[in-house]
This record gives sequence, structure tokens and C-alpha cells, in this order.
Amino acid sequence: MALLFTSTPARLPVWQSLFAAEGLPLIPGEEAVTDPAQVTAIACWVPPADLSRYPNLRAVISVGAGVDHLPPLPDGVALSRTLAPGIEAMVRDWVVMATLMLHRDMPRYLDQGRAGTWQSHPVALAGSRRVGILGMGRIGTLTAGSLQALGFDVAGLSRSGTDGAVPMFAASDMKRFLARSDVLICLLPLTPETRGILNAETLSALPRGACVVHAGRGAHLDTDALRAALDAGQISSVMLDVTNPEPLPSDHWMWLDPRVIVTPHVAAQTDATEGARHALSVMRALRDGTPVPGLVDRARGY
Repeated sequence: MALLFTSTPARLPVWQSLFAAEGLPLIPGEEAVTDPAQVTAIACWVPPADLSRYPNLRAVISVGAGVDHLPPLPDGVALSRTLAPGIEAMVRDWVVMATLMLHRDMPRYLDQGRAGTWQSHPVALAGSRRVGILGMGRIGTLTAGSLQALGFDVAGLSRSGTDGAVPMFAASDMKRFLARSDVLICLLPLTPETRGILNAETLSALPRGACVVHAGRGAHLDTDALRAALDAGQISSVMLDVTNPEPLPSDHWMWLDPRVIVTPHVAAQTDATEGARHALSVMRALRDGTPVPGLVDRARGY
């Protein structure tokens, strides 16, 4: 059994070292494949176009936390998303940064800075700001705890609304959840149910002047609805790490709108060592017949 590596070349030396120490073969790219039957797993962002070339393929490992970009896989091939504590911590850091920036009115101050304007504005206490997190998985839970520690009033929304470390709302209570979210944070996976969830109806249900922090997936957001909500004053400011399309065209209105801050999908990058360790855990599971770590439920999409 061997793993085919088709990810970022800069990560390859780290992966090769760790796989060699484990005694598991790693093939550095499709051009290095001499016997396709040896390949039992592929680590990639996008898999090779012709997976039928690999008759013993049993798993595809997404080298990031997301899997919505991947095409359907053949029957019997497991899909694993990389589980790496560094990814969760990095996204948490970005979201906390974005929440603080919007809370402290940084889009306005950055715009004033470009104009050379020295003007202060009222500052609200963190405890007066209600934060709502869409998506209370591992990253959402970590983010909620960090924002609570800073004094924010945090609540989350999940399918079940199961009680956790913060007040939780079920999907059936979406309107009530939105009505108490002065800052709405999106950390959802992209599924058919969540596509376009940040739309005109959702944005209009937020308190007037609310802020939006978006680190989910670009296709969650209706960009036209966001622009209309900004122009109407319903949304005061937004910070995005994901857009639709990506990359965002250089002439797109969001680059120039002072109410919008965009970063180019950099909230997290998979650490090479953590990514390799996850891939090794998948290879061990395939060898030993144990559950595959990070296994994606195809029906749920994550």
C-alpha cells in the first residue's frame, strides 16, 4: 500500500521524512507512479481526473479542512478531511481578529486613515455586543470560547441546538437566533442546505446595523444581497475571507467599498507536519481495518 501525494510541493520534504520514519511508501506525484495498483490513498486538494487508473484506491484525503470543492468519488472510496489542530486555531484567530475589528469600527477608521481624517467615534463594551455563530463544530466551539473570554455575549446555531458551552439555537429557531446577533459569524460547511444561506432574508433578520464575519465558503453569501443590505444601512460592515468567485476579480466592488474588508482565503493554511500526521493516521486505519479519521459523511457533506 502506498500514498500518492499531489499537494503543494513545498510540503513534500516534510511528508517524505515522516512517511519514511513510519516505513510507509509515499509516491511524490502522478509522474512517479510506476505501479498504479500500489496506490491505496491519495492526498490532494483536487484529485487526479482519472481515478479509475488506481484499482486499489480506498481513500482520498483532502489536505484542507473543506471538502466541498471535491468531485464525486467512486463507490467504495472513503473521503477524509484533514484534522489538524493548527487549522482550527488559525481560523479561530482570524475570526476573533475580524470580530474585534468590526466591533471596534476598524473599517471606518481605515477609511478615515486613507483620507487623513482624525476623528473618534463612540466605543461599545464587548459585553454589550451579541455574537451569533453559524456552525458550531470544532472551530465554532473553539471560537465561541475565545470570544466569551473577551466578554462577548455569544450564542450558536446548529442543526439540533444541543446545549453546549454557549446558549444554542436549533435550525428551527433561526429567526430568533438572527434577531439577537449583532455580529453574525459564518463557519458553516458548504452543503446543498447551506448554499446561499447569507441572503437577503437572513441579512434582513439581523438587528439593524449588524456586522458580518464570513469564514465559511464563498457560495454561502449572496453578494448582491450583501451590497443592498450595506447600502440600506441594514449591515454596517463585513469582513470576508472567502468569496464567490475566488480569486475575487480585481475590479470587484468589494475591494473598494470602505465597509468591506477582504482577505484572500488565508484564515488557515494546513501545517505540513500536521497534514502528514493526519495522512499517516488514515494509512494506518486502512492497513488495520479501523475507522478512517476525518471521515466525511457524504449525505451531510462534512
